[in-house]
Amino acid sequence: MNNWLEKQFKLSKFHTNVKTELLAGVTTFVTMAYVLATVPNILGGAGLDKHVVLTTMVLLIILTSCAMALYTNRPFALAPGLGSVGIVASMITNEGISPSITAGVIFWSGILFIIISFLGLREAVVRVIPVSLKHAVSAGIGLFIALLGAKNCGLIIANEAKNNLAFGDLASPTVLVAVIGFILLLIIRVRNIPGGMILAIFLTTIIGIPFGVTKLPASPVSLPANIGEQFLNIDFIGALNFAYIPFLIALFVPDFFSTFGTVLGVGAKAGYLDKDGNLPGIDKCFKVDAIATSFGALFGMPSMTTYLESSAGVEAGGKTGLTVIFTSLCFALALFFAPLALIIPSAATSPVLIFIGINMLSGMRNIDYTDLTECVPAFICVTFTIFANNIANGICVAIPAYVIMKIAAGKIKKIEPVMYVLVAVCLLYFYTIV
Repeated sequence: MNNWLEKQFKLSKFHTNVKTELLAGVTTFVTMAYVLATVPNILGGAGLDKHVVLTTMVLLIILTSCAMALYTNRPFALAPGLGSVGIVASMITNEGISPSITAGVIFWSGILFIIISFLGLREAVVRVIPVSLKHAVSAGIGLFIALLGAKNCGLIIANEAKNNLAFGDLASPTVLVAVIGFILLLIIRVRNIPGGMILAIFLTTIIGIPFGVTKLPASPVSLPANIGEQFLNIDFIGALNFAYIPFLIALFVPDFFSTFGTVLGVGAKAGYLDKDGNLPGIDKCFKVDAIATSFGALFGMPSMTTYLESSAGVEAGGKTGLTVIFTSLCFALALFFAPLALIIPSAATSPVLIFIGINMLSGMRNIDYTDLTECVPAFICVTFTIFANNIANGICVAIPAYVIMKIAAGKIKKIEPVMYVLVAVCLLYFYTIV
């Protein structure tokens, strides 16, 4: 077995081992485990059977993540993008679009992904993105992850009265447990204790019991649902109606930019990027991601995409696809032991996300701050990722700003022709959300 693992995942080449990959895989799982509750609840509110959604989602996570692991040997796990989940729920509930047509729209957005991925266009786009913006994407994702962690535990909330973000109830049990967990994590990381991430999550989960934050389940076991009723409930032809093009664009563009942003960001953290900020073999990652979206649509599942939480496994030492093989095994167990997976509170995973986000800011040191045409668009990318609460929004603001500043500075020759196409795509995206 060890020989096969070495041959398949090249563990020694990446200076890792089975134990490290196992701990990293479990870490990725526990930081992603919230999807077991959030996605079924959101789609359940749109009228879908949440138990069927849960079973379908877990099976798709396993299949697509294993495909990513075996085909690319990268520690990237896939799951339904929460932005896409929100769009799909809105299409069904607010727009009155049937689940079958909605699934068709998802399918065709995936086909669009497949076409541009297999033609090499996605890789070409990533290669023409300036190095400064690539580092900014990674940093923006880092702040986005940190903010996500802070919001999940209630440390940071949206203050409606002042129309801004602010501290939540600092005396609440969830926030107190999260703060304790963050302090524990800092101590563990400074002491370089092996398996620090998963240890911090485990200890914080236990600490949460007397606070009432960690709620023990009535039963540790649950049986998977029958997914037959949701399979192929899809209207391929009906989804081609011109009226659904805005929804197709709304699903496609954010996923396009978010996916390459996530892959670059997590890849940078894992040390995969070359001197030009490119990720070797990124085309393989895009192909898996693209096929996963269309395949998931056959089951009515919103866009399957590479997950930011993969960075938790990378931070824990994961370097190869074996990391997400172990993540997939954990999700397989969750099919039967979902109640146990769900006892891990957000207060236990939030400190990990905040810590990872802080670490991902390190890429900003590689930006030339003496050149305004490089540092300002990079800063815009980072800030608007947070201000507009979306990775794609930050990128779509930064690309036009970069082109405009280069033209204004008389550096038009440094602009790749594809960048003008990207500007048009960004403007089209903003048109659909106005």
